[in-house]
Amino acid sequence: MNENAQFYTPSGSLAGSAAYAMQHGGRQAFYGGANDAVASGMAYLMGELEKTDPKIREPLSSVTWQRDIVARTGGGWVDFTSTFDMDYGTTGPNDQSIVGTGTTAIPVMQVNTNKNLFRVFTWMHAMQIPFVDQAKLQQIGRSLDDLLDKGIRLNYNKTLDQNVYQGMTKFGTTGLLNDANVVASSAANGAAGTATWTTKTPDEILHDINDALVAAWAEAEYDMDGMPDHILIPPKQYAYLVSQKVSDAGNISILEYLMQNNIAKNQGVNIHIEPCRWCKAAGTGKTDRMMVYVNDEDKVNFDITVPITRAMTQPSVERGAYLTLYAAQIGQVKFNYYQPVRYIDGI
Repeated sequence: MNENAQFYTPSGSLAGSAAYAMQHGGRQAFYGGANDAVASGMAYLMGELEKTDPKIREPLSSVTWQRDIVARTGGGWVDFTSTFDMDYGTTGPNDQSIVGTGTTAIPVMQVNTNKNLFRVFTWMHAMQIPFVDQAKLQQIGRSLDDLLDKGIRLNYNKTLDQNVYQGMTKFGTTGLLNDANVVASSAANGAAGTATWTTKTPDEILHDINDALVAAWAEAEYDMDGMPDHILIPPKQYAYLVSQKVSDAGNISILEYLMQNNIAKNQGVNIHIEPCRWCKAAGTGKTDRMMVYVNDEDKVNFDITVPITRAMTQPSVERGAYLTLYAAQIGQVKFNYYQPVRYIDGI
């Protein structure tokens, strides 16, 4: 190899022009000699040497409704769903049903049935696929249909999240965290004089949880099916429970301590404590809310009478595109039993 060989290096101005040309599709005009042509060619080669990441990153987002409630699917296109419940009563002066010889006052059992109606909402979203845009993306191995389909399904799941936790407030329905029929109370102040968990001891936090569990259980007449097994709290409080140890000498987190020492665990019921962003400012006066309940289909659920589906697709000559309609039907949250549910605010 000739050690005296000289290699051409474009001047600063030419290199800048070449970079500009690369950024603008190589469309900038160049005027000059052979050296200028070399600089323009280098810009093209630099573009060819790009390493392209093939992954298209989707927005950061989360939905948690599948974790916190049972969805009942099926039923078709309807306006309402319904449930029935009953109450028992005894007529007559003897409510203990103990009778003696010759009695004429035998109590008679009565039953009263109630029908409950719940709204169902029709959800729709359209997708437009311009013919030319789809053809262009297919040349580079992409599908505009797939990209838009993911966006529509994300919108659908975000709508379900809203429906489950807060309801469709515009239409007067509520969700898990804001039903007016659920008993709500404020957390007691700890030794520090405040109710917030970050100022409380592990035992004071455990007291808050046990108070809520026992209150709900008692309202269910201590039926073990009415012992709450699911607790929702804001992510900030959850992070505090995970990161803080019970004591300086302890080797377990407050969360582990709570999971092992609550009244439900004592009665053979394993509880789940989950972070839920919808709990933040969900309480009275925009305070943070804790919810305890039985996460069971018989106690609380909602209907997806028609899961998301591609209802129809047709071409539009005027738009030069294919139009696709997505549709679904979503029911409001149904509390079949309010007794084993409690809200605790101010944590």
